Amino acid sequence: MDNSVSHDLLAWYDGHARALPWRVPPGGGAADPYRVWLSEVMLQQTTVAAVRPYFEKFTRLWPDVAALAAAPEEAVMAAWAGLGYYSRARNLIACARAVAARGGFPDTEEGLRSLPGLGAYTAAAVAAIAFGRRAVVVDANVERVVARLFLIEEPLPAARKPIRQAADTITPARRAGDFAQAMMDLGATICTPRNPRCLLCPLAPECRARMAGRQEELPVKPAKKQKPHRRGTAWWIVREGRVLLVTRPGEGMLGGMRALPDDGWSAAGDGTGTPPLEGDWRSLGTVRHGFTHFTLDLAVMALEGKVAANPPQGEWHPIAELETAGLPTLFAKAARIGLAEEG
Repeated sequence: MDNSVSHDLLAWYDGHARALPWRVPPGGGAADPYRVWLSEVMLQQTTVAAVRPYFEKFTRLWPDVAALAAAPEEAVMAAWAGLGYYSRARNLIACARAVAARGGFPDTEEGLRSLPGLGAYTAAAVAAIAFGRRAVVVDANVERVVARLFLIEEPLPAARKPIRQAADTITPARRAGDFAQAMMDLGATICTPRNPRCLLCPLAPECRARMAGRQEELPVKPAKKQKPHRRGTAWWIVREGRVLLVTRPGEGMLGGMRALPDDGWSAAGDGTGTPPLEGDWRSLGTVRHGFTHFTLDLAVMALEGKVAANPPQGEWHPIAELETAGLPTLFAKAARIGLAEEG
């Protein structure tokens, strides 16, 4: 394929670019690296619709990387609650502090890769969009566009290498950031996983999969493995209008987040079911939650009567202000059962 792909795509992008709070308009030059980096971290394995309110909240609370670097870790984790994949939030804090310490973001792909938590994709995206560097930016949307455009039939994940090589051949030196975002927008709005809108696609004349009538088959995905199912218990412990919360260990599932005490469930196995206190426990119900690699049924048990003098270590959070605790989605679901019990 020749340079007509980048030419046609950029012409389409100039008239059809999505308006997103972290973007500058097409042809508007380099964007703020802080906003680009923050949005790309948030968008990993998450949708634009889900990210938008979180991005707006973060940039209102912490308008630049220095402000985020100076923020208390618990405040950042609480603001992230509900967005999922909490290791991203921990990496976000570490990266912000590293960038603030060095006085700003590196302006090259190689330099960006040296920052905590920045993988190949994020480094390439920030280099292209924020600094105008020519970089090959391949997310899931771009992966789909390129697999169809070049009729790459090898199944994922093995197809990722030829997809990247093919993407390299059409990535221009000029307007690299606009090109990367145009590819993302094309995949999100036109070259969709199902029912692609080929009649509206600016690359339709070049698309080998369309010529072969195979656009909906690509990219070829591996067969899904059945997720294991786990069971655990969360403990609803109330005293004088306050509920006991704990902070989970920094590493592991939902690391560093506030939560209800639980029985040690994990991706590897069920919880013990052993209460943290002696007493009469009553079932309030069960919530189901899906993680990337497993599903979980979490029973919620309430302690009847007065709490013992020495409850598990944690903090007593006002029940009336529980929404401000920044609970991750799983424990927010469990807390709603407890709140219903409290009336």
